[in-house]
Amino acid sequence: MKLRITNSKGRVLADSADIADTSAKRRTGLLKHTKLDPGQGLWIAPSEGVHTFGMKFPIDVLFLNRHKKVLKIRPNMVRGRISLSLRAHSVLELPAGTAEATGTVAGDQLEFEKYEA
Repeated sequence: MKLRITNSKGRVLADSADIADTSAKRRTGLLKHTKLDPGQGLWIAPSEGVHTFGMKFPIDVLFLNRHKKVLKIRPNMVRGRISLSLRAHSVLELPAGTAEATGTVAGDQLEFEKYEA
């Protein structure tokens, strides 16, 4: 199962995002990846925070509420950092620069479309 994710401006944030919906997938996250290509991402649900210890590349981190509204954005999060949002229900990890390139800001409503890969 993959996700196509768009913001409230109709811009595509990801067209082949993965879903981390099990404990094992949430623990592993993007740690085994060497990069994220444009259009890729990882939706971690549920989650209130992420870390980039052991990561090989920077990412944009979007904290979302239960309705997939953007609460907070941590752009260009480099390795060795922790970021939290206690109000968040889930986290969307995207290639660094995606939020800025798509004009995504806190308050945007995201649309998630699931499809078979």
